[in-house]
Amino acid sequence: MNKPVTLSQNGTTRRDLVVGASLVGGALLVGCSPTDILNLGAKKIDFGAFGPFIKIGADGAVTVISKHIEFGQGTHAGLAAIVAEELDADWSRVLVEQSPANTKVYQNLLFGAQGTGGSTAIANSWMQLRQAGASARAMFVQAASSKWRVPAAEITVKDSVVSHASGKSASFADLLKDAAKVAPPTAPTLKDPKTFTLIGTQKVRRKDSLAKSTGTAIYTQDIHMPGMLTAMVAHAPRFGAKVASYDDTEAKKVKGVVKIFKIATGVAVVAENTWAAKQGRDALKVTWDESKAEKRSTPEIAQSYAKIASARSDGTPFEARGDATTAFGGPLHTATFDFPYLAHASMEPMNCVAQVDGQKVKLTYGCQGPTMDQVNVAKAIGVLPGAIEIETLTTGGSFGRRATVDGDYVVECARIAKKIGGFTPVKLVWTREDDMLGGHYRPMVHHNLAIKVGVDGYPAAWRHTVVTQSIMKGSPMPQGKFEAAAVEGVLGSPYLKAASVVDGQVILAESPVSVLWWRSVGGTHTALVMEHTIDQLAAKAGKDPVDYRRALYTKADAKRHLAVMDLATQKAGWGKPLPAGTARGIAVHESFGSVVAQVAEVSIIDGVPRVGRVVCAVDCGIAIAPDQIAAQMEGAVTYGLSAALFGEITLKDGLVQQHNFDTYRVLRQNEAPTVETYIVPSGANPSGIGEPGTPPIAPAVANALLALTGKPTTSLPFVKA
Repeated sequence: MNKPVTLSQNGTTRRDLVVGASLVGGALLVGCSPTDILNLGAKKIDFGAFGPFIKIGADGAVTVISKHIEFGQGTHAGLAAIVAEELDADWSRVLVEQSPANTKVYQNLLFGAQGTGGSTAIANSWMQLRQAGASARAMFVQAASSKWRVPAAEITVKDSVVSHASGKSASFADLLKDAAKVAPPTAPTLKDPKTFTLIGTQKVRRKDSLAKSTGTAIYTQDIHMPGMLTAMVAHAPRFGAKVASYDDTEAKKVKGVVKIFKIATGVAVVAENTWAAKQGRDALKVTWDESKAEKRSTPEIAQSYAKIASARSDGTPFEARGDATTAFGGPLHTATFDFPYLAHASMEPMNCVAQVDGQKVKLTYGCQGPTMDQVNVAKAIGVLPGAIEIETLTTGGSFGRRATVDGDYVVECARIAKKIGGFTPVKLVWTREDDMLGGHYRPMVHHNLAIKVGVDGYPAAWRHTVVTQSIMKGSPMPQGKFEAAAVEGVLGSPYLKAASVVDGQVILAESPVSVLWWRSVGGTHTALVMEHTIDQLAAKAGKDPVDYRRALYTKADAKRHLAVMDLATQKAGWGKPLPAGTARGIAVHESFGSVVAQVAEVSIIDGVPRVGRVVCAVDCGIAIAPDQIAAQMEGAVTYGLSAALFGEITLKDGLVQQHNFDTYRVLRQNEAPTVETYIVPSGANPSGIGEPGTPPIAPAVANALLALTGKPTTSLPFVKA
């Protein structure tokens, strides 16, 4: 049993989200806090006797109000379990309901705004929901104490039943009216985690499985309202281009087309149904102004990044330690790494339903960031953010794509609905091709390393240059001195701590191609760079990769890294013989407060890497739902492996070459590895789990290939088109 450890914040920039002053209808609102601005004109919400996170029905059923969206990661079940544990509710009768958009009440405590992302849902809600559940429990206990005239300390609660040793008992339903009259305690007593009976058990299962399995779960595309219209938008084929002119003569002839007009992002076609909207859009003739468009091809951009990195001019230091002027003389280990643009490729493309009538606005869709979307829509159509009602639906994946800084597709839908007016519902539909071509990609990245190795074979001086586009530019998030998202996984790495000299720089390149965070953000590239470099250094030193890491972790006092590595290698049988042509690779990475180690067993079949087995060990603090943690590891491994093997968005003369899954290859079922997950026991507060499993898989595979072939990986994907 490992001792509890204190989780460190890894500097992920999405945790630092703050909302500044909002420009609404061209007027700056001064003297109001961000939450005041967002709630101006907002409808008052009756939270009931048990506060904003808990509703208890007349039948005693407990409904947990989730401030975080459910888009497949299992958040709703985890959040509900926190409340149910402290409330001692009957888990079989616990329901989950999505919260309304109300930043003041439902803000992400790590963002300062309402939104889901950065693997923060459980971590930022942990104490908040424990207190909510404990408070409600105390109210029932006090109600029973008063009714039965017995000391509250003698009363117990289990499975929504309140009991006393005298034999008296009552259900939540029986005591509901009395409990609702009790004043909630300001500092309720929380359980000792050692006494948990629900959290950490196999009983915590998803609450949405049945609806999704039977097709009764409602997604945006399922929405149909009386008089609803459907819109599609003709977007520019090159990033940075604008509409110069358009001819809609043929488009207007399409049966069902209602209206065609220009908006900021292209030309909107509004019709009576999806097929008519698509046919109308296909019939449009648009002339584009490409004077500021991206016209380069991928190789040109990559070459420019490499040139910028070699020059090391205009860079911003992310870490400078020791005297770098003389530390890099003599033989060096040098390496470069190139990473492509990546699409999020969530199974549900972008879509939204908007209704606008003057200052009255309602949005119905899978909303990942209510605060940002309210502010962006308010700016675009000239209303107060707090007046925008959002109904959040179940969502088919995101991986960061639905939490955009500019609210791209949501703003697009609202602008179209405003043009139509009359509170007419307008559903904006993006096809798979729209989604794939729509930008907001994981940016291209180039790393350039030069490492001086000491006589002991370990890094003595580490020079590291990263060239990429900024995903933070134009956002309300603090920029700081450098783009932290570009170097998370490098900055603070135990490998850098072992070096006496560090010279790290970030250089931000410019392009009209829109970029965004992508599942695990900086770890999508930094994990491979750091972990694959360590294996190469271990090979040069003639040391086993695990032994080499163990020495570095010991020197850096990285106890959590050491613990997950030991667990993963033990379960994987590190060092034991494998069939001929198969090798193991190890990678360890910290992100979003969690540390994950993965061991991949890899062979090469017909020239293509084939991963047969992946063993994961994870330290994520208290494990609320072990089965869901395993599911997240499985999903993260296959998502990350899909990108590592095949994923890339490429440009030819500025035109995106991948339009659908026929050209944007993803992992197939018969190619998916067996994934085993082991959790390091911990008493620390929960940390992230949705993203930390993605970064280690690419370097684990690269390190296995290094062991098999002796050749290092210098770029992704492994399989070139």
